[in-house]
Amino acid sequence: MKNWKHALISGGGSGLGHGLAVRLLRRGTSVSVLDLTVSDERRSALEAAAEQGRARWQFVEANITDEARVHAAVADAVLAFGAPDLAINSAGIGLSRAFSNLRTEDFRRVIEVNLIGSYHFAAAVIPQLKPGARLALIASLAGLVSNYSYAAYGTSKFGVVGLATTLRYEYEPRGIHISCICPPEVKTPLVTQERADGDPVAMDVKLIAGSMELDPACDQMLAGLDAGRWMIIPSFAGKATAFAAQHMPGLFYRFMDKTIRKYMRKHGVAVIH
Repeated sequence: MKNWKHALISGGGSGLGHGLAVRLLRRGTSVSVLDLTVSDERRSALEAAAEQGRARWQFVEANITDEARVHAAVADAVLAFGAPDLAINSAGIGLSRAFSNLRTEDFRRVIEVNLIGSYHFAAAVIPQLKPGARLALIASLAGLVSNYSYAAYGTSKFGVVGLATTLRYEYEPRGIHISCICPPEVKTPLVTQERADGDPVAMDVKLIAGSMELDPACDQMLAGLDAGRWMIIPSFAGKATAFAAQHMPGLFYRFMDKTIRKYMRKHGVAVIH
């Protein structure tokens, strides 16, 4: 188990970021939570974890799409707790909408938060990192495979994987380690919202890679960071899906095409044979 001293986590007010923050605090790591807000319930969970691990935590308000604010928030966090040896970008939004119904402003918003936000975070954090520190960008299995109705989300997450890959090439030789985390669906507030208003075909197709509970997903992600892994994909089903897509692309496409057609028919979407 890695002895992280200061972890800086964007999107740490909810979902995966919050789950990772709680775990790190229990281990005695000081944690800086960057987010728009933190609810009273989640503050209580962070306080309890900090007390258990005899650690400190702080909330620094930041909008991941505001470059200047992200830089200022990171600077404030470093001033209080010192340079982070672990930085995780977990801020993100989801959108499941068929391309024919996708508006330009929707597409732009997802790119701004998920991809450009990842750039803002990396640009603000990297100058603060010392050799031996680790930067992790949370992408998605959709950044390796994508899905029906994921024109915006899949594009943004493919971009995050590409950004992380380039950072790995540039900064590993300088002693700054990079991880890219690509989880399948995890039961977070983001996914709850997606399940409520997402495209029904996509929701059925997503079951191929399974759906994870928050706790095991965070446990596996943190274990991957402790082990110093580059690509971290929680769950066997997630790993198998990524492997098939990358190493058997023709077979995987035929499988996906057949599966998508089946669910399109199920939900009354016209299919040409």
